[in-house]
Amino acid sequence: MVSIPAIFDLEETLDCGQAFRWTALNDERTIWEGVASGKYLRLEQKPDSIVFHCGEESGFWKNYFDLSADYVAKRKHLASLSPALKEAVEFAPGIRILNQDPWEATCSFIISQNNHIPRIKGIISRLCENFGQEICRGQFSFPSAEKIAALGEDELSVIRAGFRHRYILSAAEYFASGKIDAAAIRKAPIEYGRRELMQITGVGPKVAECALLFGFHKTEGFPMDTWMKKAMSTLFPDKTPADFGADAGLAQQYIFHYSRMHPELFKEAALK
Repeated sequence: MVSIPAIFDLEETLDCGQAFRWTALNDERTIWEGVASGKYLRLEQKPDSIVFHCGEESGFWKNYFDLSADYVAKRKHLASLSPALKEAVEFAPGIRILNQDPWEATCSFIISQNNHIPRIKGIISRLCENFGQEICRGQFSFPSAEKIAALGEDELSVIRAGFRHRYILSAAEYFASGKIDAAAIRKAPIEYGRRELMQITGVGPKVAECALLFGFHKTEGFPMDTWMKKAMSTLFPDKTPADFGADAGLAQQYIFHYSRMHPELFKEAALK
């Protein structure tokens, strides 16, 4: 068990749409469990700390939750860029950018296309239960790209992902064969990663940007969906994602969460 200062909020971070394998275990949503890279973790939000129930994997989780980064400084800088962003930062200051496995993140965001979060989680759960390995107490690892690439659409149909089956298989083949070089994408400018990922059948700009931000830790990535397009035009009409700099991805998460929680802003904008 490892305890760290409460420098982030579990619900804000684990339930904001950047990962789909975390579950709240109590009504207060202060105790969570999940699996990443074949490792199980249970966390507890205390008033002044976060308790990690883990063993030798503490170094892995430190990287996964980006605990070496100074989010106080990041928040301060982003809040200084505009009053609207300052309000979004202060609304959910506990969000952190997760450092996920590139293959898992890419596959997960392929599944997320034209989908809602409960169904996304259901498909991913079935994918892991059918093709991953059981780690403990009904918790399964995310199956490797190699395991999925060896399947046919008929075999994959058990996960009930519909038209996304062939996209998942295409992504698995790219990762399994080495056509997608995760290390190279991490090191290169983000434009390189966008081009590489969009070779995969079914991967467009939004899925590529999500994968780059949450799976390759390209923190300048800025996924744009319907909510974000509305938010940018309503709250930041004079700005582009590039204006948020190296931490544009964190700004995106603040804006995305704030916008989802304040839909009335967009009704008011439509009436003007």
